[in-house]
Amino acid sequence: MSHLSERPEKPVVGVSMPHESAVLHVTGTALYTDDLVYRTKDTLHAYPVQVMKTRGRITALRTEPALAVPGVVRVLTVADVPGVNDAGMKHDEPLFPDEVMFHGHAVAWVLGETLEAARLGAAAVEVELDELPSIITLKEAIAAESFHGARPVMVTGDIDAGFAESAHVFSGEFQFSDQEHFYLETHAALAYIDEAEQVFIQSSTQHPSETQEIVAHVLGLHSHEVTVQCLRMGGGFGGKEMQPHGFAAIAALGAKLTGRPVRVRLNRTQDLTMSGKRHGFHADWKIGFDADGRIQALDAILTADGGWSLDLSEPVCARALCHIDNTYWIPNARVAGRIAKTNKVSNTAFRGFGGPQGMLVIEDILGRVAPLLGLDAMELRKRNFYQPGLGQATPYGQPVPQAERIAAVWQQVENNGGIADRKREIAAFNAAHPHTKRALAITGIKFGISFNLTAFNQAGALVLIYKDGSVLINHGGTEMGQGLHTKMLQVAATTLGIPLHKVRLAPTRTDKVPNTSATAASSGADLNGGAVKNACEQLRERLLQVAASRLGSNASDVRIVDGVARTLGSDKELAWDDLVHTAYFQRVQLSAAGYYRTEGLHWDAKTFRGSPFKYFSYGAAAAEVEVDGFTGGYRIRRVDIVHDVGDSLSPMIDIGQVEGGFVQGAGWLTLEDMRWDTSDGPNRGRLLTQAASTYKLPSFSEMPEEFNVTLMENATEEGAVYGSKAVGEPPLMLAFCVREALRQAAASFGPAGVSVELAAPATPEAVFWAIESVREKADVRSGDGHASDDSEIRTDTSALSNA
Repeated sequence: MSHLSERPEKPVVGVSMPHESAVLHVTGTALYTDDLVYRTKDTLHAYPVQVMKTRGRITALRTEPALAVPGVVRVLTVADVPGVNDAGMKHDEPLFPDEVMFHGHAVAWVLGETLEAARLGAAAVEVELDELPSIITLKEAIAAESFHGARPVMVTGDIDAGFAESAHVFSGEFQFSDQEHFYLETHAALAYIDEAEQVFIQSSTQHPSETQEIVAHVLGLHSHEVTVQCLRMGGGFGGKEMQPHGFAAIAALGAKLTGRPVRVRLNRTQDLTMSGKRHGFHADWKIGFDADGRIQALDAILTADGGWSLDLSEPVCARALCHIDNTYWIPNARVAGRIAKTNKVSNTAFRGFGGPQGMLVIEDILGRVAPLLGLDAMELRKRNFYQPGLGQATPYGQPVPQAERIAAVWQQVENNGGIADRKREIAAFNAAHPHTKRALAITGIKFGISFNLTAFNQAGALVLIYKDGSVLINHGGTEMGQGLHTKMLQVAATTLGIPLHKVRLAPTRTDKVPNTSATAASSGADLNGGAVKNACEQLRERLLQVAASRLGSNASDVRIVDGVARTLGSDKELAWDDLVHTAYFQRVQLSAAGYYRTEGLHWDAKTFRGSPFKYFSYGAAAAEVEVDGFTGGYRIRRVDIVHDVGDSLSPMIDIGQVEGGFVQGAGWLTLEDMRWDTSDGPNRGRLLTQAASTYKLPSFSEMPEEFNVTLMENATEEGAVYGSKAVGEPPLMLAFCVREALRQAAASFGPAGVSVELAAPATPEAVFWAIESVREKADVRSGDGHASDDSEIRTDTSALSNA
């Protein structure tokens, strides 16, 4: 077992415990960024001047009327920026734009003594616009060839030969929706300037170091003149990886110009209309199978809706390509990626970061073609699994370790869920119920863990031991409710060999741990846990020397367990507090900076080849649904999940993450139907689903009636801290089984062998129309016959040749 994964005697990791802030959360005493406003004297409130047109050049911006509003202190415009007028890392996101690029684009900000004064001031600002044509939908962008950023192509094998050797070839297209993060806490920042002209910002951000960097270049400062702190976030899901930077910069600019604290906090409508979403995608595809239903070749174009600026669209698109194989070996493939430039908010990171979009494409294809191949969808999926010991690699060239886990988790789901018996029960139910159908589907996942950009796979930590034996840890990760801080406390206590109550965690700050990566890519525990462990190991080694001198033994023979240092084979012992006290008086350093970098990664973005991931997380899920044939309404009767988290650092936290990720994925795939005004009317480009009243989120009523989650046992990951694996993003993709079960339920309303096309999200409306299409095919078959299987699914794929 590797040094990184080995667990000591009586570890605190692996113990189920509640979230470290659970009591604060449920009692309402946990502080978030905007709560700090009420503890800050003389705070000004910022309010955006949004232009409710989709695209146009600004020809006039008159701020004088706003200054006449009582309580308005200042209006921030581009003329006030002392540094770089840009809020992004690609320098394509002007903080104060001269061209409106989406409906609701903020072009100025009003500072007021009260939020109401700022709101009235913003309403008084006059903006004149020379309107320009706009692109709203992916199909409009593709037709206009409106693209930006890199256009990667992933190639493996020989697709021409693969198709030539295929007994069955199908082609089609698939478009699926974006998704709103809908974190409970909207974007927020609070900035003030201290007596040394240092800028201090409280920000709800997943990436404090990048927030620091953006604020510094907007203000024309160096990074050491800006400090960013994140107490905690009320949810992030990727939406606070890049997009908080501009809001923090507005607060910081206002504070710098007025000398007073400035607060930015978006209301829900502003957050929905101004911040990016999960990227919607369009896929053109062609796939070939041999006579036994094994994939021979795949040719596809994935087009991501990037919105008006690049943000993180390039790496999102890259990760989509890297995950289009999911759990299936594709010997011959050519997959091209491109990013559509549309006049919508700039889409951004969202849990899974393109991985779900790529994986959804292959799962949709297999669900559609299984009936045409005369195979049960479960059987088709199993036939195409990566197989251990055969040297199979992903289309980008990375070997697939632990490939046996793909089948293992699947089989465990079948066993735990009694799948064979339930399928027979479902068949009997469906035969007896012409207007209500049930179905059961299983899908698996293989998700790569690490940032695609190798440089981001590093982390730092600062651990302090005080004279009384108490320990304070700082690390570069941020807490958004996912339990990262809880795991870091457990890692520190385990490494030092002390009880958990001895350790406290400080808020994430850029002046304690510099140059941190975003808490994203499911890497928070891997990276920061490695750094915390490294810092604690340095301290433990120093303390073992001190203990050895007190106990009269060699340091290699001393163990610290449960806060007591003992020598092997001896009754002598030394309590932790006494050990620390002794170390202080021997002038032993009681602080350490830890560092961790993920080894073994390499990636060439130009050739799209390499090993960008440290390891893969595996999982499988089965969902049983019941569908009403009259309305398309449905309920999830039961879900069974087996998920691979290695040796869990904190099982209760990880099970909660699996449950939450699954439900969020089911929301994306079945409920969350984001709508935009695509007409040519005056509101073209307006987001129509601007509130929870029009944007359907999963709630208790959409939870599975029976929900069983099991963590894979004996699953040590040698390459990660204490043998654990990431958990944040992978479970979201387990929800594919819900959509596939809905597809199969819809198919049950018609004859066998019908391919069902199902929209994503598969809302009750979409399910109803899928049922209607099945019924139409049944009518055709009972009348004049039907078209060939291939033509049922084939569409024009001429775009493939233009990739």
